[in-house]
Amino acid sequence: MILSAQSTDKQVNKITRQLFLSVYEPADVIAMGQEKLEKAVSSVNYYKMKAKHIFQTAELLIEQGGEVPESTEDLLKLPWVGEKTAKVIQYVLYHQPVIAVDTHVHRVANRLGIVQTTTPLQTSKQIEKAIPKQWKTIAHHALILFGRYYCKAQKPKCEECKLQSRCEFFLKSTKVEISCGS
Repeated sequence: MILSAQSTDKQVNKITRQLFLSVYEPADVIAMGQEKLEKAVSSVNYYKMKAKHIFQTAELLIEQGGEVPESTEDLLKLPWVGEKTAKVIQYVLYHQPVIAVDTHVHRVANRLGIVQTTTPLQTSKQIEKAIPKQWKTIAHHALILFGRYYCKAQKPKCEECKLQSRCEFFLKSTKVEISCGS
């Protein structure tokens, strides 16, 4: 997760594919050493700082018994772990029904009127209440993919969207165009 900040999934996947051939647990990171870790992740943005935080996280995890914590409170104590990262960990490792809010989820949830917020953290708090537990695991990926490929920040594909009749963003932009054109 630390590697993904300010980097593309494609680049992170390329690095982790190689890195995970030798790193399986926090002790492997320590055995590798911070300098070698830096070299292994040098093709991502802010690699020195990211390597430092990965190394610190590995040390902390070893001190705490070597397991990645499950609770949000304990996850947030780790370096570079915020609300989104904590929820991704909970979702991926522990199969918890949570929705990690990235820029795509934040945008789509606001455009569809699921929430009315100005920050991803506010969206994270509200969306947990708005989406029923049984739909959270599917909603998480659906919102990300929908935001990435259809409800884009620039040039959303509103004309192709099957959610037009429920989309506050589309309905508002349509009303503005109709009223301006009259």
